[in-house]
Amino acid sequence: MWLPGLSPVWPAPMLPDGGAGTAARLAAAAGQGAGAARLPSDILTEDDVYCSCLAKTLCHVPVPVTVGFYAPFGCRLHMMLDKIMALMQQEATQREAEELRHVQWQLRPVRGWGFSKLLWYLVFLQPIITELHLRRKNVKFLFIRFSAWQYAGSDKLWAGLVATLCEGIRQQYGALPFSLYSVLGKKAATRLDYRHREWHCRSRVCLAMLGLLAAFSLGMSLLYLSMSSHVLGHGNMFRAFGGAATTLSSSGLLMALFSLGKHLFVSQRKRIERLVSQERFSSHLGFMCEVKKEVGLLTDFLCFLEIYQRRRLRVVLEITGLDTCYPERVVGVLNAINTLLSDSHAPFIFILVVDPSILAACLESAGSMKGTADNGYLFLNRTVTLPFSVPIMGRRTKLQFLHDAVRRRDDLLYREMTLNVRSRGGTGGGAGTGGEAGAGGGDVAPLLEMEGPARAESAQSLLEVKAARSIQEALCCLHDEYDCLIDYVPDNVVSMRRIVNTVPITVRLLQRQQGDFEGLSPRQAVAWVVLANQWPCRLSWALQCLEDQQQAGSAPEAYAPLWDVFCDHSLELHTLTATLQKVLDLDGDPELFRRFLGADFPFTVAEAQSLLRCTVNLDHSIRHRMGLIRAVSTLKTPRPPESPARKDPHAASGANHAPGAAWAGQAPARVCEAHQPQDGGKSRPMA
Repeated sequence: MWLPGLSPVWPAPMLPDGGAGTAARLAAAAGQGAGAARLPSDILTEDDVYCSCLAKTLCHVPVPVTVGFYAPFGCRLHMMLDKIMALMQQEATQREAEELRHVQWQLRPVRGWGFSKLLWYLVFLQPIITELHLRRKNVKFLFIRFSAWQYAGSDKLWAGLVATLCEGIRQQYGALPFSLYSVLGKKAATRLDYRHREWHCRSRVCLAMLGLLAAFSLGMSLLYLSMSSHVLGHGNMFRAFGGAATTLSSSGLLMALFSLGKHLFVSQRKRIERLVSQERFSSHLGFMCEVKKEVGLLTDFLCFLEIYQRRRLRVVLEITGLDTCYPERVVGVLNAINTLLSDSHAPFIFILVVDPSILAACLESAGSMKGTADNGYLFLNRTVTLPFSVPIMGRRTKLQFLHDAVRRRDDLLYREMTLNVRSRGGTGGGAGTGGEAGAGGGDVAPLLEMEGPARAESAQSLLEVKAARSIQEALCCLHDEYDCLIDYVPDNVVSMRRIVNTVPITVRLLQRQQGDFEGLSPRQAVAWVVLANQWPCRLSWALQCLEDQQQAGSAPEAYAPLWDVFCDHSLELHTLTATLQKVLDLDGDPELFRRFLGADFPFTVAEAQSLLRCTVNLDHSIRHRMGLIRAVSTLKTPRPPESPARKDPHAASGANHAPGAAWAGQAPARVCEAHQPQDGGKSRPMA
C-alpha cells in the first residue's frame, strides 16, 4: 500500500536489475498526467520506506508491545520519530474513514455537547465489551513523550514514567471525566453473548441517587411542616425527623462531592509523587501494589473511552534519553515496563529509543542486576518484543539531509542581493559626483577624500561576492548526487551539520590566503573538510610525520602525494595503537580513507600544507600529542662509560707511572704497543 501524497518511486539501490524500468512503470501507473520530472519533495527516500513499514505494523500489532528503536546518538532519531507519528495518524484517519463507510453508527465526540453526555455515561452506565467492539478497525493514537533526562536526578525514574503517562492522558481528555470515573466509574464487563448492547444501566447507582434525593426531599418537607404545625403539637417530632433525613442525605452527597474534588484538584501524578516521596511507605510491602492500582485505573478509563467513542485507543509512549541515566535508574524503567504497564489488556505501545550497546553496559554494571542481567543484551531481548534497528542512511536520504542543511544557509542569497543593490547605488552616485566635479573645482578635495574609502568598500564587496559564490559552489559539490564526495559524507546528522557549517570558514580562509583560488578549488576545500572530520587521527599522523621530516631536513617533494607519506609511517602508527586507541576510535572506515586519499582526492604535500593553515575542524592537540610520542619513542638508552683499565691494562699501568703524559700521545702509543711483538717475537692480538 502506497502512502497518499508520495510518489511510489523506489530508490535506485533498492531495486533489482532493471529497476529503472520498474520505477518508471510504477510512476506512470500511479501518477497519470504528471510530468516525467519529479520534485525532490515527492521522491520516496529510504527512510520514508522504513518509517512507512514500521507505522503500518504498529497500527496492526497486538498490544501491549515494546519497540526497541535502536540507533546511535545523532542518527536522525527525532526526525524519523516525527515521520512515524505522522504516518500513523494518516493510517488511522484512512482506516476510520473506511470503517465509517461500512457501518451505520457515528463516533461519539468528547468535546462540546458530547461532554455532558460523557459525564452521564460515566455515572449511570457500565460499558460492556462485546464482539462488535472487538471487531472494530478504526483506531486513534495518543502520543506521549517521556524524556528520561528530565528525571535523571531522581531516585525513582520509573515513577516519573508512570506519572508522565497519567498526566498525558489527563490532559488529553480533561480532569473532570477521569476524576468522575475514579469516584463513580465501574470497570467494563465482558459479555460476548451481547452483540449490539454495549451499555448496562447501573441500577444500584440509580437507586442510591433516588434514595438520597427522596431522603433529602422528605427531610425538607418535614422541616417545612415542623414550622407550620406548632398548633397541632407535633412540631418537635417533625423537626427531628426532618433534620435527620436532611443530614443523612446531604452528608452522602457531600462525601461524594468531596471525593470528586479531591481527585479533581490532586492529580494522579501528584499522588504517585507523594507515594514515592514517603520513605516509610516506599519500604512497605504494598507500595508497588498502590502504584499498580493507579495504572489499572488508568487502563480501565481508557477501555471505557474506547466503548464510548466507538473506536480503539492506543497510547504511544516514546521513551528517549534512557542511555544517559545511571544504571540503577535504567533498570527501574525497564522493570516498570515489564511489570506495571504490561497487563494483557493495556493499550500501550512503548517505543524505547536507545543505543543498545550503552544500555547493555548499563544493565551489566547495575548492582541490583547481578546474576539476573550478566548479559545485558539477553535482558534487553526479554523486554523488547519488536526490535527495529535504524538502518544505514541511504543515498537519497543523505542527499535530502544535505540539501536541507545547505538550504538553511540563506545568508548567501541575502548577501548577494545586498551587494547588488550597493553596486547599483555606488554606480549612480559616481556618475553624479563626476558631473559635479566637472562643473565646479571647489569640491575636488572632498571628493578625493571620499574616493579612497569608496574604492576600499568596493573591493571588499567584490571579495564578499566571490566568497559567497565559492561557498555556494563548494556546498553544491557536497550534495551533488553524481559526485563521489557524497560517498564519504557520514550518516550522522550532527556530523553533516558540522561539515556544512565548517565549509564557509574554510573557503573564506583559503580565499584570503591565496586570492582567487589559483591553486585549490572549492571542491578540494570541501573534500579537505570531510577528510578532517572523518579521519582526524590518520590525517593528524600524516601531517605530523610530514612536519618531522621537514624539521629533520628530509622533506619529500612538494608534488609528492600525502598518501605516500602516510604509507611510509603506517607501520609506526600500528605499533602505537595501544597508546592512541582513544584517538583512533574517532576515525571512520580505514578502507574509505585509503580510497579517499589514494584515488579520489590525492592531495599533494604542497596542497596539504596550504590547507592546513585554513583547517579549523581538526584538533591540533592530537598532532601535538603524536609529536611528543614520536619524540619519546626515538630516544635511545645511553650506555654507561667504560673505564680505561678494562680497555687496556698496560696503558692504565703506564698512565699510573707517568701521570704527566699528554693525552694526544696515549692513543698512538697503545696502538704501537699492540702491534709490537713480544715474548720471543710472537705477536699479541689487538685489544
